[in-house]
Amino acid sequence: MTVLPELTPPPFDPPYPTRGARFAPGEAVRVKPGAAPGHIRTPWYLRGRTGRVERICGDFANPEELAYHRDGRPERAVYRVRFTMEEVWGEAAERAGDTVDAEIFEHWLEAADAP
Repeated sequence: MTVLPELTPPPFDPPYPTRGARFAPGEAVRVKPGAAPGHIRTPWYLRGRTGRVERICGDFANPEELAYHRDGRPERAVYRVRFTMEEVWGEAAERAGDTVDAEIFEHWLEAADAP
């Protein structure tokens, strides 16, 4: 069903430094499906869904590690990803073209065409 939102990437660099983000603004990505043990910062309702990178936010310590008093290193790129309501909720979406943005760490994302 993948419905990707239209977007125009912001005309400025990420507000925080990044050492080499894997994905670029405008690129289609899928949130990895499935569960992981422990403190997870990726919403369940977005797992397995496809959206577009709206912007790269920068590199940050991994909160899934920080929650267990670890150092959260290496820092990981964080992306703002935009999803349509139709992609997230399917036919139950009241306004299919409306969007929701979520900031998601790179290790939870994969290319939209990944097997």
